[in-house]
Parts: sequence; C-alpha cells; structure tokens
Amino acid sequence: MISKIKTISIVLMSLLYIGGGLNHFFNPDWYVRIVPPILPFKPAIVYLSGLFEIILGTMLIFPKTRFIAGWGLIVLLLVIFPANIYVALTQGEAMDTTPIIAWARLPFQFVFIALAYWHSKK
Repeated sequence: MISKIKTISIVLMSLLYIGGGLNHFFNPDWYVRIVPPILPFKPAIVYLSGLFEIILGTMLIFPKTRFIAGWGLIVLLLVIFPANIYVALTQGEAMDTTPIIAWARLPFQFVFIALAYWHSKK
C-alpha cells in the first residue's frame, strides 16, 4: 500500500514540477514579481529555476535518477524559499493574494522538501 501511495505521489509531484517549470516560461512576469527585490537578473532567475523544475521533475519519474532528483529538488526548494518569504512579508501583495494564503504557503515548502526526501529513498 505504501509503495502505491509513493508511486502516485512521485507521479503527481513530477507533473507538478514539470508543469510549474513550464509555467515559468509561459508566464514569467508572474514569477518575476515574487523574486525578492534584492536579487538582480530576475528574469534569468525565473527561467533558470523553471528549467531546473522541469529537469528535476522529469528525473523524479525514473528510478535511476530519482535519488539525484530528490536531493536536487530539496536544494531548489531551499533556494527558492526566499521568494515565499518575500511574498509573506508583502502580506501577499507581491503575488496578488491574501496575507493568510501568503503566510500559509510557507510551511508547505517543508512538506515538499519532506516529499522530495521520501522520494529520494528506495
């Protein structure tokens, strides 16, 4: 039963990362808005993070690359966490959302990190 749940979560997370990564290319302005102001080269950051989401999401599907994908996603999620903090500090304005949603998103980053870690294990 656990292996079926894990397989389903791997597929769902792969699709989430690939879809999210593609969206960085289809809707880059939305992502540029949530890059913290202190960071330069915002469009490059958006495209690069989207590319890594696509690559790592694809790698997550395959058992031979799943360990690397899991740890790569952990690193990526930690690297992009300042964007989520920035959105929360703007009370959601950077993302056109409510303060509740902006702050509630923060703990989910750790859920995604835990899932990536779980997926990296055999």
